[in-house]
Amino acid sequence: MIGYAEAPRAWGLTRGMARVMGVNLTDAVVEGWLTRTELAGMVDHCLRCGHVPACTDFLAHEVKAVSLPAFCDNKPGIEALASHP
Repeated sequence: MIGYAEAPRAWGLTRGMARVMGVNLTDAVVEGWLTRTELAGMVDHCLRCGHVPACTDFLAHEVKAVSLPAFCDNKPGIEALASHP
């Protein structure tokens, strides 16, 4: 299992944003669509983000989304992963 013990909130928010887009980040790494380094970069972006309240609110109200909010630094990467079959 991939996880980020040093940044559990950032890992949870990154994983949550991916989940609403239908992306399982662990599977993306295992299947080779995403490297562990790229995933670590996504978690790091989230860790440094100043939009935690907005992100938390978005995730509290969305089960499935067609796109992520513009404030999300991981929007391009997650949306690109969501386009994979």
